[in-house]
Amino acid sequence: MDITPATTAGPQPPPGKERPSAATRPGDRIFLALSRGSGLLLLVIMAAIAVFLTVRATNALSHNEGSFFTTFEWNANATPPVFGIAVLAFGTVVSSLIAMVIAVPVAIGVALFISHYAPRRLAAPLAYVIDLLAAVPSIVYGLWGALFLVPHLGGLYSWLDDYLGWTGIFAYHDGAARSLFTIGILLAIMILPIVTSVSREVFLQAPKMHEEAALALGATRWEVIRMAVLPFGRSGVISASMLGLGRALGETMAVATVLSPSFIIGTSLLDPGGGTFAQNIASSFKESGEIGKDALIASGLVLFVLTLLVNGAARMIIARRKEYSE
Repeated sequence: MDITPATTAGPQPPPGKERPSAATRPGDRIFLALSRGSGLLLLVIMAAIAVFLTVRATNALSHNEGSFFTTFEWNANATPPVFGIAVLAFGTVVSSLIAMVIAVPVAIGVALFISHYAPRRLAAPLAYVIDLLAAVPSIVYGLWGALFLVPHLGGLYSWLDDYLGWTGIFAYHDGAARSLFTIGILLAIMILPIVTSVSREVFLQAPKMHEEAALALGATRWEVIRMAVLPFGRSGVISASMLGLGRALGETMAVATVLSPSFIIGTSLLDPGGGTFAQNIASSFKESGEIGKDALIASGLVLFVLTLLVNGAARMIIARRKEYSE
């Protein structure tokens, strides 16, 4: 008895004609071309920005009489120009780190509360309000920081001076609270909605079977979160944190509204003064001459490279976490 293998069900193409593959269909070819073109266009735009910044920065650096990386002065309109980014780099990095230290733990806690603790009636409105905070313009945060936050931080600064002033980092010598620490608090409030929203969505994607299995084994709610939710969402939290860090590094109007700029690096984070790349560009661009504008573009190039390094480091961390989790 001859037994032939079963054929695939469904209509077969007539002899001599093959079914068109996905790569040969017009719609797929168009979509592939558009997707590939979009990716290449993005690379071209990034390369064009880098070339523009590099060319203009080279012109400014060729006239600079100071050390670009170590000079504690910004007088790019002088003859000859003297400018450096030491104070700007310090202020940008320190204020962003302060914001991350404050915002990330709070954002993770709020995201876990919304996704796993709050009842649905409360979780949905709370998530909606947090998402709305991400849409508030930065100038509004700046006005709120200058008119409300700065006058009410004196008590906190005095408390930090009483208990941590011996370190020198939190020594307070009176005066308005227009310091890098205040900027860090303001930036933390600004990036909190972004980190919270992304982390919340990641935590909601945690496999329910893992959570139910942990509960079935007798785990508490916190143990379920620690063993099933947090490991699953670790890479997403890192991505959310880097997204918030990117905004903190480049924030302009809020910082320019609150900070009292000066090209001095104080020993205490509570001392007024300091500066950031974005704040210096926003406040100095209008009154700068040709060399002064090129000098500001040179500082923008440093911020551009710093942002790329932060994003690259985030991708490396996520890739290593993914490798270890497999």
